[in-house]
Amino acid sequence: MLWVGLHFRQLAPATIEAIAAWACQFTPRVSLERPDALLAEVGGSLRYFGGLPALLEALRAGLADLGLEASLATAGTPRAALWLARGSGAVLDALPLEVTRWELDFFRTIGIATLGDLAQLPRAGLARRCPKRVLDELDGARGLREEAREFFALPDRFDVQLELSAEVIQTEALLFAARRLLLQLEGLLAARHAGIRTFTLRLIDARGSGTTVPVNLASPSRETARFVRLLRERLAMLDLREPVHAIRLQAADFAAAPGGSRGLFGDAAGESEDWAQLLERLQARLGRDAVYGVTTIPDHRPEHAWRRIDPGDWDAREFRSPGSRPAWLVQPPRRLEPGRFELVAGPERIECGWWDGDEARRDYFVARLQGALGWIYREEDDWYLHGWFA
Repeated sequence: MLWVGLHFRQLAPATIEAIAAWACQFTPRVSLERPDALLAEVGGSLRYFGGLPALLEALRAGLADLGLEASLATAGTPRAALWLARGSGAVLDALPLEVTRWELDFFRTIGIATLGDLAQLPRAGLARRCPKRVLDELDGARGLREEAREFFALPDRFDVQLELSAEVIQTEALLFAARRLLLQLEGLLAARHAGIRTFTLRLIDARGSGTTVPVNLASPSRETARFVRLLRERLAMLDLREPVHAIRLQAADFAAAPGGSRGLFGDAAGESEDWAQLLERLQARLGRDAVYGVTTIPDHRPEHAWRRIDPGDWDAREFRSPGSRPAWLVQPPRRLEPGRFELVAGPERIECGWWDGDEARRDYFVARLQGALGWIYREEDDWYLHGWFA
């Protein structure tokens, strides 16, 4: 086995679980060492990442994106990796005893300062004068005793709060802070091979209240860049009335999001996904109700022959109109003066709607008026313009 120890500087204890969830994208065998360290068994991940140097580089790059500082060390045992990371060292025997976090008064009185010094002492004497934990952890670090570790269980939802270093009144600064939380979310989703369709960012003021910013996606995703684009659109429309002291990112209802493969003759799935992302950006900028699809439904009345649907929800049955229909309906129909138009085709009788209280009894014609072709109808003795042909 090969273990990587990560010792964090200035890491709040409440965030260690979120970092562990992020780290699970590199290996499912992640163990917490509260309050400021993680251990990860990466032997099974080396081939996927292209070797240990590449894996460590990916870890360092990811931590830098999260704004975290950490010492990394590798060893054949978890305890050795932890101590090496705490001491930022390369040789176990050269590490100071402080990396163990034992009670050190006894060792100081007898002049023992490093793990190497401790290893030279008679074992029987150590067993009489030290707690059992000392020998157990020392043997575990040197591989003389197997150390049982409890591995971190991935959560079913993401809920992380970040206290800002200073109050923020500009949305661009909020986006910078939110990106760090979104990167943590991406790591969790990658570890779960999942995506999300929605997440919320809560902006918390000094009183603990604030504004909730929901973000909706057209298809499941775990890409931070996509999350940031949509969140930027939402924040750009936001007027901050109070300075923001903290932000909280929440996401649940994870959906399966397996990796895709490109087709040999084009990439229809990729093109569909590009279209979905365009729709979600328009919805983020204009509002969810401002972007919708249109589909036909089987009704001869033109004003009832279509309905709004969610983009991509093309579930309506095909309906073919019995006659010519204009591309542009005039709503409401405009009354026409007799003699101001020339009939070209018709009539077409439409008589239906008695079942829903909006009964229509009309004779439709194609007519020439104002230099264009219009769709007009006669109802009783009056004429109305109901549409224009393209």
